[in-house]
Amino acid sequence: MAMIPRALQGVIEAFGQLPGVGPRTAERYAYYLLRSDPSKAVNVAETLGRLHKSVAYCPKTFALMESGQKLSPLYTNPKRDKKLVAVVADPFDIVALEKTNVFRGTYHVLGGLVSPIEGIGPENLRISELIKRIDDDRVKELILATNASVEGESTALLITQAVENKRLKVTRLARGLPVGVDLEYADQITLTKALEGRQRW
Repeated sequence: MAMIPRALQGVIEAFGQLPGVGPRTAERYAYYLLRSDPSKAVNVAETLGRLHKSVAYCPKTFALMESGQKLSPLYTNPKRDKKLVAVVADPFDIVALEKTNVFRGTYHVLGGLVSPIEGIGPENLRISELIKRIDDDRVKELILATNASVEGESTALLITQAVENKRLKVTRLARGLPVGVDLEYADQITLTKALEGRQRW
């Protein structure tokens, strides 16, 4: 006889698949939903059910956007400079940079960073799409806005090598960002200084 009902065990196992959620945390999340008002669990389930249908990736920038849109508003906005592109690892890095209200260019989301340990190589990133954008939009400056980590530095170097035959300026966020801190967790002042003090890479 099972000590935990199958439905509850299924929820625990589902939460356990999330990054950073261990067995005990998964159990706490599942039990919290069980003892709460049933409407909370229904809301979580319905929201998750709409996730993949309602969210899409921009085919140009690979930023997150509402499903049904052809391109991200961050790209189509006429006030945005398409010749200035900030290269980031993940979509939430865009959110962090946008909060500074300083950057007026566009973005390119790589979809991760080079990490041999995690099995992520250059072929898993959207570098070829970036090269195409450089040509299509006649990009003049590429800002490498990857994290100040081994993976971030390796990815930045890889991109620099990939675009070395292009006529454009390649810069890197200034070292206002502490080493080891993910871009999405940096405060607005630090990010603003990093953008303003970016240097040629």
